[in-house]
Amino acid sequence: MKKPLIILTGPTAVGKTELSIALAQKIGGSVISADSMQVYRRMDIGSAKIRKEEMQGIPHYLVDILEPDEEFHVVRFQEYARRCMEEIQAEGRLPIVAGGTGFYIQALLYDIEFRDEPEDKSYRSWLEQTAREQGAHVLHEMLAEADPESAEAIHENNVKRVIRALEFYHLSGKKISEHNEEERRRESPYQFCYFVLNDDREKLYRRIDLRVDRMVEEGLVEEVRSLKQMGYNRRMVSMQGLGYKEILDYLEGGCTLEEAIYRIKRDTRHFAKRQLTWFRREREVTWIQKQDFDCDNDKILTFMTEELKKKQII
Repeated sequence: MKKPLIILTGPTAVGKTELSIALAQKIGGSVISADSMQVYRRMDIGSAKIRKEEMQGIPHYLVDILEPDEEFHVVRFQEYARRCMEEIQAEGRLPIVAGGTGFYIQALLYDIEFRDEPEDKSYRSWLEQTAREQGAHVLHEMLAEADPESAEAIHENNVKRVIRALEFYHLSGKKISEHNEEERRRESPYQFCYFVLNDDREKLYRRIDLRVDRMVEEGLVEEVRSLKQMGYNRRMVSMQGLGYKEILDYLEGGCTLEEAIYRIKRDTRHFAKRQLTWFRREREVTWIQKQDFDCDNDKILTFMTEELKKKQII
């Protein structure tokens, strides 16, 4: 018997958190966060981290477990998430993986192996130097030429992943997007149901803008200033997160606060678009268009539980 696994994902600001808690309450589940930023302590506002009172007693995993100078990546996520799933199942509860990092979800769902690849340190150093001296966009243009599919999926500010994709192509002569597509065809070791929550685009973009405004009102600038005073800087993966790098730029005199807020909103909308592109490529996905359910979570929950029964998960 394959072990059960429920996935609830979708673009940023679509309403995954609220729905995941309601689902967990309904079916006896615990939530594992599939978010690359909510793992970090003291990075609460910019990551839209769930508050304790919002959890409503539902156990949450992979939230507030690392310091901002620690590195979190897909292999570490896999390792932690598997351990959490064992603990949740031992308690007789159902694991609900909720969050918007599609790559993390795919790696867990299909048990993808990340083997140690050979390295070309001089090539990597050259790429890192090029990014520092000429800007991240130069590397992204190189990737767009070598592997357009990866360039579409990876934002130019995610220098680490851009370098990884260029390295893979350099060393193997193969596109990492093709490699990922092959991995995506693996059979999952889980009895799973993969829900993607979505909304009307204009409505989603309005929610994103409102969320950013609320973050600023709640003290995003003060949060980033405090992190900066503690010695956390833009070289760290955590400080490259959406909302953090833009406010850091403002604090360092690179732009006005208004420009920083505009960039956060614009880049978050672009991020949501890339997330949806990723989820559309995934197999065996159950899409939930909120407008089809009158944006009523009770109606959505009824639909989800029926799907879970069909898959013999509940």
